[in-house]
Amino acid sequence: MMEDIFAELNKIEVRTGSERQIKSYVLRNNTLEESQKEIVREFGDRYLLFFDEKKKIDVEKIYGNNRPLVIEIGFGMGEGTVSIAKNRSMYNYLALDVYLSGVVKLLKNVGIENLENVRIMRFNAPDVLEHMVEDGSVEGFHIFFPDPWPKKRHHKRRLIQKPLVDLLAKKLKKGGYVYLATDWKEYADWMLEILSSSDELENPYDGFADPVSWRPRTKFEQKGLDKDYKISELWFVKK
Repeated sequence: MMEDIFAELNKIEVRTGSERQIKSYVLRNNTLEESQKEIVREFGDRYLLFFDEKKKIDVEKIYGNNRPLVIEIGFGMGEGTVSIAKNRSMYNYLALDVYLSGVVKLLKNVGIENLENVRIMRFNAPDVLEHMVEDGSVEGFHIFFPDPWPKKRHHKRRLIQKPLVDLLAKKLKKGGYVYLATDWKEYADWMLEILSSSDELENPYDGFADPVSWRPRTKFEQKGLDKDYKISELWFVKK
């Protein structure tokens, strides 16, 4: 039933009491407007997936093919997700985020574009990876412009930490990649240091990576460029 879908959209993390991990996000809106509910009613059954710690993601069953799986963590409003999925249709994409407005926006756009190679899940990414993704099954991870949490006291909230990088490496196929971008220089250095410390990943570049032609410049990225922020990209590969 549709009310069940609305309820599932409000479940975004595994709760483990005092052992619950520190979140890398702060939710500000968790309520669907009527116009957003209409989008969910129209496209939800087709594109939304929901967390189930007892089920592994079955690519062939979900997408109807065996194309490699790329997982995007934190897609914002999904502008880049749609462009990449359209232009690199040889991959399947699982888009993960916890922000409701972005989930609905992406849901609307993949529905309008009739993209069969995208599925969307509103849930905490580390939980999804830990419980629902088989080890050695992912072709690539995209993490574009994660919140830099610039204040030092908030650095513990940053998404890119060693435990997550170890988890990404565990889920990647041999030769699979982790691709990150940020416009915050200090966070770029932080990410480079953490990824470089992984025994499972290697950097084919001497530091930061060259830009790739298929990652589009989003409105969010352009705002940073307008402020003279420098875009730093990282590309690491599973050994």
